Order: sequence, then structure tokens, then C-alpha cells
Amino acid sequence: RPTVVRVLRPTPNIVEVVVRAPAAARRFEPGQFYRLQNFETLAPRAHGTRLAMEGLALTGAWVDREQGFVSTIVLEMGGSSDLCATLRPGEPVVLMGPTGAPTEIEAGETVLLVGGGLGNAVLFSIGQAFRRAGAKVLYFAGYKKQVDRYKLDDIEAAADTVVWCCDEGPGFAPRRAQDRSFVGNIVEAIRAYGAGELGTPAPSLAACDRVIAIGSDRMMAAAGAAR
Repeated sequence: RPTVVRVLRPTPNIVEVVVRAPAAARRFEPGQFYRLQNFETLAPRAHGTRLAMEGLALTGAWVDREQGFVSTIVLEMGGSSDLCATLRPGEPVVLMGPTGAPTEIEAGETVLLVGGGLGNAVLFSIGQAFRRAGAKVLYFAGYKKQVDRYKLDDIEAAADTVVWCCDEGPGFAPRRAQDRSFVGNIVEAIRAYGAGELGTPAPSLAACDRVIAIGSDRMMAAAGAAR
């Protein structure tokens, strides 16, 4: 029976809920997601109301198959998503999944990953799977504010080169020599990279075989139009 291991807050409006669910962890493949819900009978009560959650479709950020851990990422938007922060270690929960078609992972390709905000949580495992298959990964990680960035180690592990993008200055300072920083929106950053304005890191934009963009609908539409 799935139980909560820990609840973390990597940014002011994002909560990470780690659940022990061995079967769900064993079956996870990059790009899939889960459905999380608390038990009404175990939910806390406030002003006479049970704080029962509706089922939430959540990103599977990473799994630890040996320990049976599943990490899910929650963007707080009110209602049930805000209740995830009240989950307690050891509390039984309902975890359905993994579900959804996994991302196609092709060996030997050069892949462009474009992540906006919460969408970056989906790309951790996808980028790492591509690299394990022998692919080269160019990763544009975009955020509105500096406080929105999280899981730096996971993003670096998912990419040969990361371009850190932020709408607000002064932007991010890369930790690796091959990585770059850009102040502005993520599509502008891709254009600047392709034009050589950020230096000549590898891989080149022209070498990319496919694009995987995950973020808001507006960001993905802009990335599609720019392509």
C-alpha cells in the first residue's frame, strides 16, 4: 500500500511528494505520470470540513526502484494541489499508475529539450534516458523568476549542455564550463544559441534530430512556431 516518505518544497509554489510504492516505481518509464489522492478518512479536518483531495495527475520526476520510491511534483494552484503540503510521512495514500505512453527514446540522436517552469520536472528522467541510450542532449531550462529553479543536479545529469533561461535579471550563473545563461524568454534563448551569440558550445542547434518541449501551452506553441 503506497505511503508518503517525505514532502519537500523546492520552490515557493512547488511541492515534491515522495511516495513508497514499489510496484509503481518498478513500472515507471520516462514521460509517464501518476494520479495521487489522499484517503478521506485520514484527511485532516478544518472548520468542520474534511480536507479530502480530488485525484491529481502529477509528473513522475524520478524513481528509486531499489527502495520503491516515486517522486511526484505538484504545482500549487489552489484546492487539492495545495493540500499536498499537508501530507505526512507514513500516511497511506492512493497512487495510480504509472500511466500514459512513455517518451520514445532513440539511441544515437541529438535531442533538444525545452522545459518551461514545472515542465522541467518531466524532462529530468527523459534527458537521462536519452543519455543512457548514447544520445546527445541540448537542454534549454526556462523560468520566470530566479526562485523558480530547482533540481539543478538532475537537470545537469540530463544534458550534455544546459542553457539556463530566466525572464528576470541578472539570470543564472552556470556551474559547468559547457553551460550557458540567458536573460529573456526561452525561444529568444534558442534563437541566440543557434546564431552563435552564446559562444560555440556543443551540440549545435543544427545537429538536433528532434525537439521535446514541455511547459505551458503558450510556451509549447511558441517553441513549435519557432521551429
